[in-house]
Amino acid sequence: MKLKVLAVGQKMPAWVNEGVEEYAKRLPGDFRLLIEEVAPGPRYAGADAARAITKESQALLGRIRPQDHVVALDVQGKSWSSEKLAQRAQDWRMLGQDVVLLIGGPDGLSAECLARANERWSLSPLTLPHPLVRIVLAEQLYRAWTLMSGHPYHR
Repeated sequence: MKLKVLAVGQKMPAWVNEGVEEYAKRLPGDFRLLIEEVAPGPRYAGADAARAITKESQALLGRIRPQDHVVALDVQGKSWSSEKLAQRAQDWRMLGQDVVLLIGGPDGLSAECLARANERWSLSPLTLPHPLVRIVLAEQLYRAWTLMSGHPYHR
């Protein structure tokens, strides 16, 4: 199973890429984490945010295959403990599909992206900066794998 993160935003600081890579390299080949960046829609004074969201949405949806299981990161989604995430990840493995996790832009995900999602997950009720979301997500996926594997990382 591949875990593919589709994230709006490009040119992350080095510390973000290093943090994500640190957790991604710890994962085994059958639980591989990939990050694909999507260019943010244009945002400038007087610009319509809906146009930016539409552009981002088209780019995200264009990278999702019909057979992918899609999880949208959304503040309105369900909040999962690390143990619940491990259970969800085990369920994803049983599906026999790759999992695509969507991280929206500054204005969130479009209604079309949310409709395409098989489930919605809220990392936190807090508003987190997008670079930090990537690292938290990578760490939690690694933690879920350690729980599934009986690794002592989660104590």
